[in-house]
Amino acid sequence: QVQLIESGGGLVQAGGSLRLSCAASGRTITNYAMGWFRQAPGEEREFVATINWSGSMTYYADSVKGRFTISRDNAKSTVYLQMDSLKPEDTAVYYCAGTIEGYGTMYYFEYEYEDWGQGTQVTVSS
Repeated sequence: QVQLIESGGGLVQAGGSLRLSCAASGRTITNYAMGWFRQAPGEEREFVATINWSGSMTYYADSVKGRFTISRDNAKSTVYLQMDSLKPEDTAVYYCAGTIEGYGTMYYFEYEYEDWGQGTQVTVSS
């Protein structure tokens, strides 16, 4: 099992940027697909972005496509979410998640992920 710890959340004005980090420990994540999800108050948790083990494949929710970028540094066991052009509707708790990757498979749903972080709050003011 991998322990995941998110950081980098905070308060930012609309149009601003934040970079979230997800540090993994306990085992290597070189064979893990990683994802970011978010949950706004009163809403269900939703998919944001995912990246395969090598970083060669990524996929984004339509709501963040073109504004957010997921990346990873396996040597540092860290996954990142660069968030640009932030909007008030991006306000949520952001969660990092990981799962052992099947070859060529991308993962978009909560139930597909085995390991989760505790979340980091992102608040975008208008």
